[in-house]
Amino acid sequence: MVMKRIVFLCFLQFSVAAFAQDQSLDSLLERISSERNENKRIDLINAFLGSTSEIDPVMDMQNAQKILIKAQQMNDQIAEVMALTEIGYDYRAFGNTQKSLEINLKATRIAHETGNEKLIAHSELNLAHNYKDQLDFPKAIKMYLSAAETSGRLKDYLMQEWAYTSLGEIYIQMNKLDSALNYVQRAYELCMQIHHNDFSPAILQFLGSIHGKMGHSALARSYFDMAIQEAGTSKSIRWLNESYTAAALYYYEIKQLDSSIYYAKKAVSIVQNTAFSNKRIKPAKLLLDLYKNVNSDSALKYSEIYRISNDSLFNVKIIQQSQLMLFENELQRQEFEKNKLAEEYQRKQHIQYVIIALGLLCFIILFLALSRSFITNTKLIAFLGVMALLFVFEFLNLILHPFLEEATNHNPLLTLLALVCIAALLIPLHHRIEKWAIQALVEKNKKIRLANAKKTIAILENPSPHEKQR
Repeated sequence: MVMKRIVFLCFLQFSVAAFAQDQSLDSLLERISSERNENKRIDLINAFLGSTSEIDPVMDMQNAQKILIKAQQMNDQIAEVMALTEIGYDYRAFGNTQKSLEINLKATRIAHETGNEKLIAHSELNLAHNYKDQLDFPKAIKMYLSAAETSGRLKDYLMQEWAYTSLGEIYIQMNKLDSALNYVQRAYELCMQIHHNDFSPAILQFLGSIHGKMGHSALARSYFDMAIQEAGTSKSIRWLNESYTAAALYYYEIKQLDSSIYYAKKAVSIVQNTAFSNKRIKPAKLLLDLYKNVNSDSALKYSEIYRISNDSLFNVKIIQQSQLMLFENELQRQEFEKNKLAEEYQRKQHIQYVIIALGLLCFIILFLALSRSFITNTKLIAFLGVMALLFVFEFLNLILHPFLEEATNHNPLLTLLALVCIAALLIPLHHRIEKWAIQALVEKNKKIRLANAKKTIAILENPSPHEKQR
């Protein structure tokens, strides 16, 4: 009964939030479509998705999917990468680190194709999370540092705050407390500078844990209190739970068991009958360990809470996995439609190339045909010859440009040099053809005009009998 109630409350909260999110998402999609500045589009999407990812990852993934569809329809690689990185982030929340890595690798590849520094830094920041999950700390640290450097240079201090916070978390796990303190402190300074308090409880928790491990008891307690206060001010049940849990674990380590019990109970009660009820697992397990040799009744109580929390988490995961299966099916359908549109576009391009080639051939044939009887002006022949050269060069440019970009890895200088080489081959050939054409056509026209002149003279010198009578 309890599990059903929890699942129902989660579903109700999701439905209400989804309605409000749909309205704001429609507004966001309109703004993305009209915004020409790439970095501003990144900020728009970040601001919208960032408010959902830590609340409901299923809804966040659905929103990201809608942005992804719109981005692919508009061929907007900036929005496409932002949507993919968000989906990759949500897969991490579901525990599917392999799928998260796959999507983040794809997003990073597309980001590098755009050449946008901010987008590259954002995609690599998310990819670094995957390396952190796999405990590949050297590679994760390198990518976080790169993202921090780029975001600092671009004055994107929010992204820099995320990078520093993640670096601090890694160094805590590595037990390199001086480095951890350095980066988390810098993250906190940025948080205060830009007045972005959404993640300040997490930063304050890390500061509390670091100082606790360093033996700075007064500072540790102060930071845990600040984390709890910030989470309460923002009315974030999740951050309150995690702040209480962090404090409970600290007091457990220093053997102040009464304080540990107090904060662990707070952590359990704050998320009871909410969408975050699965967050009771860690503090309930801690309470079970605290009571199992002291109070059998309390131990039994928290053992039951621990079991129910695990069961409810399992049920929520079943729902999430079903939604993810539908989502992945939709992604596959989108990929199929995208490939179909790409094939149709290629077919139309090939048809246009054939039409251009036929048009160029018809132009040359018509030019040669008309020049035998109508075109007698040498300058006009030369002008039409230049036009033919331009047509040929532009036609070759259309055909060869995609291959040249691929061969030169989209390097503008190398592409330009390749086109200059093609032009250098065409110009001498054109001069020879032009010289031949002008000489041949002018000679033909001279013969035609001479023949016409001879006919006229013959008529004048030998008039017909009718003309003689007149």
